[in-house]
Amino acid sequence: MIHLLQTGVATLEDGDLLDIQNILDPTMSTAQSLGELAIRFFLNLFVCWILVHFFYYPKSHRKDYVFTFLTFSSAMLLLLYAMGRVDVGVGLTLGLFAIFGVIRYRTETVPIREMTYLFIIIALSAVNGLTPLFKVENVGEASAHYALGWGDLAIAVSANILSIILIWILEGSSKLKRVSSKIILYDRIDLIIPSRRDELIADIEKRCGVRPTDIEIGNIDFLKDSAYIKIYYENDGKPTSMMNEIVRNKQFIENQEFSN
Repeated sequence: MIHLLQTGVATLEDGDLLDIQNILDPTMSTAQSLGELAIRFFLNLFVCWILVHFFYYPKSHRKDYVFTFLTFSSAMLLLLYAMGRVDVGVGLTLGLFAIFGVIRYRTETVPIREMTYLFIIIALSAVNGLTPLFKVENVGEASAHYALGWGDLAIAVSANILSIILIWILEGSSKLKRVSSKIILYDRIDLIIPSRRDELIADIEKRCGVRPTDIEIGNIDFLKDSAYIKIYYENDGKPTSMMNEIVRNKQFIENQEFSN
């Protein structure tokens, strides 16, 4: 019996091996499990709140996405933490969230900036939910037990800090200005020729209140003397109209396909 405990295996009559090392492994107490969950949850929530409150919201002013980001990140972390405690692959967990995300977010045109923040939040939730925080000390001894690994916790915190620094640098860079787009039905097709581009920009600025930085000419209707024009302009942080973007982009695409 002593020999079996030292080797960690017992031979059965049918020749199979029974690993009894798992019986002797230390287990985390309920207090340790709750402490680990609390560390992961509040660290993830705090970091995501910093990203959303200080970097995303000041430029977009979209409160609906603030709610989405914070709840999505918390739900993602809880699911990854729960799945990490059972024999379920992480790929399956991420796959489920990808399916749910495609089903939900395909119902509305999500801007690239919002999608970028969503992916960042998902990545941070995965880091905070899967990074091992507790490790076994005194392995192989009767006093073996789980203890908080301060080095592993420092790595997780460092990953979150690096993400915050990266977003801070990119959002604060004066060279990276937010550009929005708008599709308009323009009635002065005499100005869409390249030689009158300056007059076109001045007329759009006067009538729309924004100065285009770039212009794309879409479908032209000579019977109605109108054309679809997509203008790009620098956004000073004001929220954009999603309804206008959805309707106009749909009309623009349909007309482009019809003209081709």
